[in-house]
Amino acid sequence: MQLHEYKVVPAPNRGEKARGLKTPADRFANALASLMNELARDGWEYLRADTLPSEERTGFTKRTTVYHAVLVFRRALPDEAGEEAPRKLLTAGTPAGKTPPIRVEAESAAPKLGAALPDSKKAATETTDG
Repeated sequence: MQLHEYKVVPAPNRGEKARGLKTPADRFANALASLMNELARDGWEYLRADTLPSEERTGFTKRTTVYHAVLVFRRALPDEAGEEAPRKLLTAGTPAGKTPPIRVEAESAAPKLGAALPDSKKAATETTDG
C-alpha cells in the first residue's frame, strides 16, 4: 500500500506582477501557478484547495472566526519494502525562461542497473562470456 505525506500551505492573497498580465485575475492565476510549480519541483502533487475556519483573538477578550484559503499537496513516501518514492521527470522542449511542468510517475519501467565496470574488467568479462 502506498503511503503519502501531506503539506498544507496558505493560498496567495494577491497576484504577482508579470509581463503581459493586465487583469487582477491573470496576476492571481500567475501567483498560484508559480507556487504550485515551486512545490511540484520538490515532488509535491496538488490535491485541492480548501477554505477553513480559524478562531482568532481580537483585543483582550474577544474572539472571532476568520476563514483562510489553503492549498493541500501530497507526495509518496517510500514503502516498507525499501522502494524509493516516485522520481520527478522533466519534460523536454520547454521554452527558455519558463518553468517546466513536473510529472510524477509511480513506477519506473526501466530495469535497475549496477555500477559500471572499468574498461579493463569489461573487456575481460566480454571475452569470458562469449
